[in-house]
Amino acid sequence: MAIEKGLYAAPMGLEDLEGDLEGMEEMEIPEIEIEIVDPESVTLSDGSMEITLMPGMEGDFTEFGGNLAEMMDEDTLEGLSSDLVGQVKADIEGRKDWADTFVKGLDVLGFKYEERTDPWEGACGVNSTVLAEAAIRFQAETMSETMPAAGPVKTKILGVETKEKDEAAARVMADMNYELTENMVEYRPEHERMLYSLGLAGSAFKKVYFDPNLGRQAAIYISAEDVIVPYGASNIESAERVTHVMRKTKNELKKLQAAEFYRDIDLGEPEPYHTDIEEKKAEEGGYSLTDDDRYAIYEIHADLLIEGIDDEDGIARPYVVTIERGSGEVLAVRRNYEEGDPLTLKRQHFVHYNYVPGFGFYGLGLIHIIGGYARAGTSLIRQLVDAGTLSNLPGGLKSRGLRIKGDDTPIEPGEFKDVDVPSGSIRDNIMPLPYKEPSQTLLALLNQITTEGRRLGAISDMDISDMSANAPVGTTLALLERTLKPMAAVQARVHYAMKQEFKLLKAIMAEYAPEDYAYIPTRGEVGAKREDYMMVDVIPVSDPNNSTMAQRVVQYQTVLQMSSQAPQIYDLPQLHRQMIEVLGVKNADKLVPTKDDAKPTDPISENMDALVGKPMKAFIYQDHEAHIATHTSFMQDPMMAQMIGQNPQAKQIMASLQAHIAEHLGFSYRTKIEEKLGVPLPAPNEEMDEDMEVQLSRLVADAGKQLTQANQKQAAQQKAQQQQQDPIIQMKQAELQIKQAEEQRKAQKDQADSALQQEKLKLQKAKDLTSAMLDAERVKIDQAELTIEAEEKGIKLEQAGRAERNKIGLETARMMRSAKTPKKES
Repeated sequence: MAIEKGLYAAPMGLEDLEGDLEGMEEMEIPEIEIEIVDPESVTLSDGSMEITLMPGMEGDFTEFGGNLAEMMDEDTLEGLSSDLVGQVKADIEGRKDWADTFVKGLDVLGFKYEERTDPWEGACGVNSTVLAEAAIRFQAETMSETMPAAGPVKTKILGVETKEKDEAAARVMADMNYELTENMVEYRPEHERMLYSLGLAGSAFKKVYFDPNLGRQAAIYISAEDVIVPYGASNIESAERVTHVMRKTKNELKKLQAAEFYRDIDLGEPEPYHTDIEEKKAEEGGYSLTDDDRYAIYEIHADLLIEGIDDEDGIARPYVVTIERGSGEVLAVRRNYEEGDPLTLKRQHFVHYNYVPGFGFYGLGLIHIIGGYARAGTSLIRQLVDAGTLSNLPGGLKSRGLRIKGDDTPIEPGEFKDVDVPSGSIRDNIMPLPYKEPSQTLLALLNQITTEGRRLGAISDMDISDMSANAPVGTTLALLERTLKPMAAVQARVHYAMKQEFKLLKAIMAEYAPEDYAYIPTRGEVGAKREDYMMVDVIPVSDPNNSTMAQRVVQYQTVLQMSSQAPQIYDLPQLHRQMIEVLGVKNADKLVPTKDDAKPTDPISENMDALVGKPMKAFIYQDHEAHIATHTSFMQDPMMAQMIGQNPQAKQIMASLQAHIAEHLGFSYRTKIEEKLGVPLPAPNEEMDEDMEVQLSRLVADAGKQLTQANQKQAAQQKAQQQQQDPIIQMKQAELQIKQAEEQRKAQKDQADSALQQEKLKLQKAKDLTSAMLDAERVKIDQAELTIEAEEKGIKLEQAGRAERNKIGLETARMMRSAKTPKKES
């Protein structure tokens, strides 16, 4: 919108002054202030501005939580009041049957003794106690469950659990429990009244709001007769109309008018008003209602379409309209939704406690459920007592002349009085009526009706006389569950309603809580900041599944019996601690400390805790390698090992140390995986979506392989170093080396022998070859020698032949020469 809804309408009667210039000069005319948010959006093309004043309005609507009735005209208010009062009357008529049954049942509660004159004056006027017993027992059991001494509130962390959220949860729980048990002094009495009324009527209400007079939140009990809701509504959250009938004195009303909470108008004298249930109570009880000087006020929470405010879209929105019933004047009209809420959801102020859901909006209480049994039991008790009275002090007929001297007062024990008998004996002049003794049939019927009423009211006692002392725990638990199941359902409904009440209280306390601490709190006590409330949810400490201590004890006994068969899979300290808390023993955390109670300490302190059996816990930020090294050294210390070995709890001590080292080992492995990934992992046990979990698993798998390979290399190096440093291993290594050297020498010898044998073989082969070759050479030589010899012989023969030839030639030549020579001489 271009213009905010907060506009001042022209003062009434200003139009009568038009044209009266002289009067205009003497009168002071109030100024009209108009706030324009966006001038451009209301500026026309010619430069002028178009402004529409809302009809029927006489004030400022800029304040969201203001009283709209101050700015609405009387006709609108009168029509609104008439419509709403008519609707409230229709709602009252709609619950008539439920109210009639409730009022009739109040007569047989048995809290008053009825002075009866029928059938005779002084007849028995007692009532059956089955209805009162059921109501009182329900109140007592529910009160002990919902309001323990430590407080009725516990917290539940929203999202991932962290140290910061744990501390915030402790502060919120301490803050709310302090407020409900110490600061809000009226809370416990109001809660007790509410539970008693809830058991009887079937419906009871709490109204949660911020009380400016007290400067804090308040949660007051409202009886069912003062909360009027259409009978066909399914629940109070979605009901189209909720009316709270309030009664305020003149002084209280003037205070609210002075504080501008209500319109400052004259309401006249208070008009007497009584609800339909009050009128029925008076009618059944035979008494007249006393008028008081208080105003009857209707505070109506409804979805309304108010003229001038919801004209834009024509959608009804939640409002709270306060009407003084006697005069019909509207005292206040306020919006009942959060500013800026696009859905305009109704703000809740009422919490409906329901005993047993009925056919309509209002629940069924003990009066509706066992009221008939109470009436029947009352009738039978009175008959039995009256029969006993008549039997012990019977009446009868006597002759007219029989007269006791003195008076007719009853004869006291041991007293004898003089009697004037007209004739005959006294027996002949008196005839007692034949009154019978109290009937055993009526007594049996009374017992049966009482038993049925107690059973239907879920207050019957379990008959264990026929049960064996050695009966299995499961059998006992089954019997308990069968007996307590109806009441467990009622307790579950109370638990749900209290949860809604605590949510409303939490919202108010968070709204008025400080933004930050003025100091640094050391622990959660009686203060919490607004941010703390945003981190947690608040729920009742009661357990709707286990409505009684007996049921919880039997359940824990069953678990303890099971844990004895497989203790390694149970957290026995936590189990025993919860059992102690169920029994109501104080300081259970000191009697049985658990790991959750452990605080971060140095490794030496942890070793000391292990020796005395205290729980130890590893924390993600600690130096896990240092802790592991310290604990390992402690366990390997021979002196400590000797001393621990003499301790009867030696196995438990060593087991706790091993388990603690395993915790540090897991955190250490996590840290190394993060180093391989290069990014921090999500917090342990943090919920993740499917895609993120799959991607993270793949990344962690690769990082795990890398870490495993690195650890394997490191382990091999460490093993090698340890082998070098350990003398035993060194001796073994030396022996191994000697053996290896001997084996190597033997191998070398065998190799050498083999080589020698090979050489011998080669040599033999060579020798054999050489012999063959020598023989061959010898043969060749022989052959050569023969050849040479032959050649020599040939040469010699040749030479001899040549010589012979030469000789012959010489001889021939000589002969020839000789032949020639003589002729010459001749």
